[in-house]
Amino acid sequence: MLLQGIERAVRIPEWHLTTAEILYRLPDHPMVLQSFIWQKIDRAPSFPELHGFLEFWQRDIEGKLHSVRVASAALWKPAEFTYAEGELRLH
Repeated sequence: MLLQGIERAVRIPEWHLTTAEILYRLPDHPMVLQSFIWQKIDRAPSFPELHGFLEFWQRDIEGKLHSVRVASAALWKPAEFTYAEGELRLH
């Protein structure tokens, strides 16, 4: 209970944990994709921290970006999930 109170006091409104899976091509072997996981507190849906990191990547890192998949706590809220009313069994 005490930790939940601290979390509410410390947490910045509208900023949530954001995780991005970045697939990029290896500079020496462009047909091979490598995965990189990036995680930081960011503001959805504009994601300024992620955009800043991706701009840095394109400017300073040799591996060409293939795709970016983003997951954020702001995009999924507990109220969006509901429990099932029943159970179906198929033999």
